[in-house]
Amino acid sequence: MAWNEPGGNGNNNDPWGGGGNNRGGNGGGDQGPPDLDEALRKLQDRLNSIFGGSGKKPNSGGFGGNGGGSGSGSASGSGFFIILAVLAALLWAGMGFYTVDQQERGVVLRLGKYSDTVGPGLRWNPPLIDEVQKVNVTQVRTRTHRALMLTKDENIVDVDMAVQYVIADPKSFQLSVRDPEASLSHAAESALRHVVGSTDMHSILTQGRELLSVQVQERLQGYMDDYQTGLQISKVNVKEAKAPSQVQDAFNDVIRAREDEVRVRNEAEAYANGIIPEARGQAQRMLEEANAYREEVIAKAEGESQRFAALLEEYEKAPEVTRERLYLSTMESVLAKSPKVLVDVEGSNNMMYLPLDKLSQSSGAASMPRIDANRPVRLDSESLREVTDQVINQLRQRQLNTRREGR
Repeated sequence: MAWNEPGGNGNNNDPWGGGGNNRGGNGGGDQGPPDLDEALRKLQDRLNSIFGGSGKKPNSGGFGGNGGGSGSGSASGSGFFIILAVLAALLWAGMGFYTVDQQERGVVLRLGKYSDTVGPGLRWNPPLIDEVQKVNVTQVRTRTHRALMLTKDENIVDVDMAVQYVIADPKSFQLSVRDPEASLSHAAESALRHVVGSTDMHSILTQGRELLSVQVQERLQGYMDDYQTGLQISKVNVKEAKAPSQVQDAFNDVIRAREDEVRVRNEAEAYANGIIPEARGQAQRMLEEANAYREEVIAKAEGESQRFAALLEEYEKAPEVTRERLYLSTMESVLAKSPKVLVDVEGSNNMMYLPLDKLSQSSGAASMPRIDANRPVRLDSESLREVTDQVINQLRQRQLNTRREGR
């Protein structure tokens, strides 16, 4: 039968009840206090001895073991709270340990006020008193911005820009500005509009894009320093700058026209660079030819004058012979190129015309050479004899005809 079952004949077999010392008013065995109470009592005694207590307290009370039982319960409760306090203290102390990575910095706030900035490593700060905010100072972050902007020459361009930055001052980044990255976006747009508004559209779309990036970075870094955001601008990259999509076709036509202008100008310069040296060469050649012609004419004139002087000297020595020789030389040089001969017959008023080229063709003589009007006629003795016989026959025939007509 169970110890607490009704009808147990007054036998209370409660295992936690006292036995022969009459604690519960019921008789029992010779059982002592449970082991947990004894352990708590011993721990309390040790803590009292450590913190300056008086060790064990004597039993007090009027009813034998009742006083001892009341003292044991109070000692057990106080010891339990002390253990809880020690465990809470250990837990509180353990919560204060934290680790800062190599790429991070820790901003320490003590009761909400800035205290210190700690570097990488294992750190400890009082929990619930200090608050540590970790900031990555090596990560390169990027913010992009794209908008339509008005240029200096009152044109509109579509600019796409990317800003790369790092956190240089963790304290300023966490405490000076509520939202540093939002401030960066607004400042980037302001800097970009200021620089684009002071630059021509052609420069932005062509070779001035790199200069635009440098100017925007300098101005944006100045804004970040004034705002004390703790951000360091690494690079500003203008990824794209073009005309708005609504006028892109017309803008492309303008770009092609400018490219054609540059191409035509380059072709003209190339043609000028080629034709000018050629013209200079031709001018120099004409000068050289003129100089050569001048030298030739002068030399020929000098030769003719010397020849005339020599002929004059010979003429003075023998005028008749020299005159006849000059006449024959002149007639030979004039008539040598002609295939026709005019013969003046004495005693007749008619001048005979002898076409030697026609005569040579009609005679069919194989030995007679071909007459060329551009070369002098050269006849051998046999051919000359035949021509002479033909000339005599022609003359005789004409004389006979003349006599008959005279009768």
